[in-house]
Amino acid sequence: MYLPIPSQPDCASAWREAVRAVDGRPGHAAYNVIIDIADPVAHATLANPRVAIVDEFLSDCEKSVETVANTIFPAGLYRRYGAPAFFDIFRDNILKKVRRSERWSGYYFERMIQYPVAEGDAPNQLWDIVERLKNEDVRALNKFELSLFDPVRDVDNSPYGGQCLSFMSFKIMPGAEKTLTLTAMYRNHFYIEKLLGNLIGLGRLMDFVAHEAGLKVGALTVISTHAEIDQPRRNGKPASRSDITAMITKFDQAAAPFAA
Repeated sequence: MYLPIPSQPDCASAWREAVRAVDGRPGHAAYNVIIDIADPVAHATLANPRVAIVDEFLSDCEKSVETVANTIFPAGLYRRYGAPAFFDIFRDNILKKVRRSERWSGYYFERMIQYPVAEGDAPNQLWDIVERLKNEDVRALNKFELSLFDPVRDVDNSPYGGQCLSFMSFKIMPGAEKTLTLTAMYRNHFYIEKLLGNLIGLGRLMDFVAHEAGLKVGALTVISTHAEIDQPRRNGKPASRSDITAMITKFDQAAAPFAA
């Protein structure tokens, strides 16, 4: 059982088509939704009126598009401090402020750069991937895996809480210009509150890895093993279906002039 979404040119277009497809399923939910984005960094800012419309809708939820994207990759820190210096800034300054508990800070980036192990220092999986991609002695094209699910901290009876992004797999597509692709797997995915920010954050993560390793950014593929058209809480109560429909209508009206 799977639901393929036709390949889309950018994150905003992919969000719209995925929402359309899942919303049309019974219960407004689906399993194994496959989203493919040709250029996940194109128009992926609030300057895109489509992104701005979703961000405005979510601003009352305290889960703006930028907030969600930053849980995957803190682009502002990277721009300001560069790599690898920004890893220490994130760990020493940001993480202390946002940590909810030892179990889960809410930042996937934390697990990318200090995944817990039984003994020794927590590995920086992300920087290890970058360094191996830059190493001319590494011949592998498809051995750049990054785990986020932690079987010690993440197994509980909560239906939704905790991490949802479980695993990522980077690949190098051979050719005249080596191209970086990424496949990301989510165990559960809220398509209104989280999906657009997730896609943009993953695109920024790819852009970082590609820039540091001297590669071209290629396609992003996201597999949502369970997806739903959620009704995020706005101003203390769940958003109504009519609220969501109105937001999507505004999005659709903004799409045509932007594309032109």
